[in-house]
Amino acid sequence: MGKFPVRSVLIGAVVLGVVVFVASQNGSRGGGNVRDYSYFARQLESGAIDKVVVGDGVLEVSVRGGESYTTRISAPLSTEELSQLDAQVNTVEVAPRSQNWGGILITLLPIILIIAFMWYLMRGMRTGGDGAMQFGKSRARMITEENSQTLFKDVAGVEEAKNDLYEVVEFLKNPAKFHALGARIPHGVLMVGPPGSGKTHLAKAVAGEAKVPFFSISGSDFVEMFVGVGAARVRDLFESAKKNAPCIVFIDEIDAVGRRRGMNINGGNDEREQTLNALLVEMDGFESKHDIIIIAATNRPDVLDPALLRPGRFDRQVVVDAPDVKGREAILQIHARGKPLSQKVDLRTVAKRTPGFVGADLENLLNEAALVAARAGRKEILPADIDEAADRVVMGPERRSRVISPKEKKITAYHEGGHALAAFLLPHADPVHKITIVPRGRAGGYVMRVAEEDRMYMSRDMLLDTIGVALAGRAAEELIFNDITTGAQNDFQQATNIARRMVTSWGMSDALGRVALSSGTDSYLGEVEGIRTYSEETARLIDNEVKAIIDEQYRRVVTLLQAHRDDLETIVRVLLERETLHADEFAALMRGEKLPEHEPYVAPNPPAATTPPAKPDKPSKGPLLPPGMMPKPG
Repeated sequence: MGKFPVRSVLIGAVVLGVVVFVASQNGSRGGGNVRDYSYFARQLESGAIDKVVVGDGVLEVSVRGGESYTTRISAPLSTEELSQLDAQVNTVEVAPRSQNWGGILITLLPIILIIAFMWYLMRGMRTGGDGAMQFGKSRARMITEENSQTLFKDVAGVEEAKNDLYEVVEFLKNPAKFHALGARIPHGVLMVGPPGSGKTHLAKAVAGEAKVPFFSISGSDFVEMFVGVGAARVRDLFESAKKNAPCIVFIDEIDAVGRRRGMNINGGNDEREQTLNALLVEMDGFESKHDIIIIAATNRPDVLDPALLRPGRFDRQVVVDAPDVKGREAILQIHARGKPLSQKVDLRTVAKRTPGFVGADLENLLNEAALVAARAGRKEILPADIDEAADRVVMGPERRSRVISPKEKKITAYHEGGHALAAFLLPHADPVHKITIVPRGRAGGYVMRVAEEDRMYMSRDMLLDTIGVALAGRAAEELIFNDITTGAQNDFQQATNIARRMVTSWGMSDALGRVALSSGTDSYLGEVEGIRTYSEETARLIDNEVKAIIDEQYRRVVTLLQAHRDDLETIVRVLLERETLHADEFAALMRGEKLPEHEPYVAPNPPAATTPPAKPDKPSKGPLLPPGMMPKPG
C-alpha cells in the first residue's frame, strides 16, 4: 500500500479554503451592478423603486424604467422595516434563507488544519517515516552483504593495514571460535592517514570480505543545532546495528564529533559534547554477543578525546599512510584495469615519479591521462599522456596561448637552468626529472626533481642542498642579468620553511643547540602552529640563524654557477630551442652528447567547429609539491 499523501491533502485544504473564502465574498456582494445604500434610500424617497427582493445581507432592487442593482445591508430587516418598505414599494419579496456554507468552512478551516498537522506528527512518530519528528533517527546508510562487492584484492598500497584488519574479518566470519576461548575482539578500530589514502575503501573491503552488513555514516551527520538530536541519532544507530549483528559500523571523519571535550570557549555542555558522551557510552556498553565492530577514519587523530582512544573503545589504531613506490605501482595496476595502456607505459616508472601521491591522486592521474588521450583521438594511453596528466594534476594545464616576450622567456630559461644545474652539481640533491619553460598553471616554468628512492628521513646535507637548489634560480638571474625579478617568490618560501624547521624542530643549529622550539603538532593535514613558548631574544636568534643558513647557501650556489657558467649557457640554449627537457635528455646534455632531433608532444586537437567551444580546464588540486618542484608565478 502506498504512502498516504498527507502533504498534498494539507496543501489542497489551504487552496480550497482560499477558493471558498473568495467565492463567499463574491456571493455576499451579489452579482451585477452594486450601489451604495444611500443611493437606494434616495430612490426610495422619490418613489422610483418598483420591486425589492430581500436576501441574506443584500437587497436586489428593480427601478421603474428597467434599471436594476444590488445593495448591501448590515443586518436583516425587522418586521416593522419590512412593513414600511412594503408601503413605499409596489412589490416586496423575501428570498428563502440559505445556509452560508462558505462562512462555516472559513470558521472550521483553521481547526481542520491544526488537527491534520497534529495527526501528521503523530503518524510520523508511530510509523517511523519521514515525519517532522524523525530528525532523531540515524542517517546511516546500510550496505547489505549482497551489495558489498569490494574485497581486499581491490585495495593496494596498504598491506600492513590489511594485515591488521584480517583478524577483524576472521572474527566476523567465525565469532564462535573466539567466544569459546573467552576472547574479546577489539570493539573499535581507528584508521588514521592523509586524505585520499583509502581509509573508506579499506573499511568497505573489510565488510565485503566478512560478508556482513555495513553501516556508513559521517561524523557531521550526528550534530545538529537542536540539543539532544546527535545523542538520539547515536542511540538509534547502535540499536539498528544490534538488530543486524554481526555487522560493521563505519564512522567517517570522526573528528567532527570526537574532538577533545572542555575546549568550548563559551563554557557549558554543548551539543557536540553530548553527542560524544552518547557515543562513549554506547561503545563501552557493548556485549560480546552483539559482535559489532566500529571502524572510524580520521586525518586528525591529534584532536580526538582521550576517552575515545582508551582500551575498550578504539582499541587499535591502524595507520593508512601514503604508499611507497611498490604500493603506488600496485595501486596503479588496479586503477589501470579497463584502460588501454600502451605497451610502452611502465607503471614502475610512473610510480617512481609520483612520491607523496596517495590512492586518490593516482586514480586521478590515470583518469586525466585517459582524458588527454581521448582529446587527442588516440585509441590507447601513451607514456606522454601520463606525463602530461602528471603535470596537469600537480601544476595545472599548459598555457601556450599566453604571449611571452623574448626577454621574459630568456629570464625564465636562465632561472630554470640555474635550478637544474645546481641539482646536477650538488651531491645530495635529487636528480632532475624534467625541465620546462612552458607556462603551466600559475608557474612560468618549473624543474621537477624526483628522488631515486623513498625516504623516511633527510640528512642535514640533503636539506642544505635542497635549499641551495631552491635559491639557484635567483642566483642565475643575478649572475647573468645583474638584476633580479619577482619569479623566486615560491623558492624563497620553500627555502625559508626548510631552514626554519632545521632550527626550531630538528635541532640542526649550533647556536641554539638540540632544542625543540616549535610547539606545533604535525598532522596529516600539515603542521599546525602552536603557542610560542620562547622569549623575544630566542626569536631573534632563530631569525638570525635562518637568515645565516639561507645566505650561506646562496653564496654557495652563486660560486657554483660562476664556475660552470658554460654548462648553464648550454642548458639555456637548448631550453630556448626545445622548451622542455626530460631526464634522459638532460643527462645526455650534461655528458656533452649531441641530442637527437626534437619530436614535440602533439597536444590534443580542439573540438570541431560544429560543437560549442570547450571551456578551459581548471587547474587540478593535486598534492603538495615535492621538495624538488619550484613553480613560480608567470
